[in-house]
Amino acid sequence: MQKQIAVVVLVLTAILVRGSIARAQSSDPWIGTWKVNLEKSTYSPGPKPTTAITAKVESFSGGVKITIDGTNPEGKPTHTEVVGAFDGKDNPVRGAPNTTNAFTRIDDRTFEVAHKIDGKPSITNRVVASADGKTMTGTQTGMNAQGQTVKNVIIFEKQ
Repeated sequence: MQKQIAVVVLVLTAILVRGSIARAQSSDPWIGTWKVNLEKSTYSPGPKPTTAITAKVESFSGGVKITIDGTNPEGKPTHTEVVGAFDGKDNPVRGAPNTTNAFTRIDDRTFEVAHKIDGKPSITNRVVASADGKTMTGTQTGMNAQGQTVKNVIIFEKQ
């Protein structure tokens, strides 16, 4: 009898733990693989990318890991990775020398990324996941490396 109770407790514990993990993994709507919809996105001052960019957003202890693959305006492949907690602290961006990103959670569907180049503020990216979880909008404002005012609205679609 005690053996049967122990098995039932073990099974229930496994179910509860698995359910908790699934809820924790899916609680942030931006977790997943996203592709930029170039037709719906706007880039000012540009240029607009010629091929779609893919962003993979993974859960990380207290934050996210973001991997972005695409092609630069010259047609060369790009790959960047950054891992950071939602604590506002600078994190190095692998694949983008002298660049850092700092993450801050705004609410259940929104976070901001403060982008710096050579330690100087550059672009702020406010990322908002739609209520249905199918799209994500990144609104980028600030100054680019050439000193131009940036106002990009990038529409991501969940893959």
